[in-house]
Amino acid sequence: MCLGVPGRIVAIEDEQRKLGVIECAGVRRIVSLHMVAEPDQALADLVGTWALIHVGFAMSTIDEDEAHRTLALLAELGEMAEMAEMAEMGAEARGEPGGGAT
Repeated sequence: MCLGVPGRIVAIEDEQRKLGVIECAGVRRIVSLHMVAEPDQALADLVGTWALIHVGFAMSTIDEDEAHRTLALLAELGEMAEMAEMAEMGAEARGEPGGGAT
């Protein structure tokens, strides 16, 4: 299963190579805009647009509400993973089955 993470296109890095800069959770990365760029569209028109990012590619554009909902869900999943990890560490420390002790 592939997971696309929402990021906002904040700048164009290289017009010819169709590379843009996205920002996600305060981190900026250069990504390919090939999959979201329309043939007659200036890349500068994409600045400010939200996109789903996967392995260095903007896969599709999404609206801002969907981006925020997805980011909130990802944050919630991260919190759930942290809680599961803490529970496993506690079980391991107590020597309980399934706690990773061998």
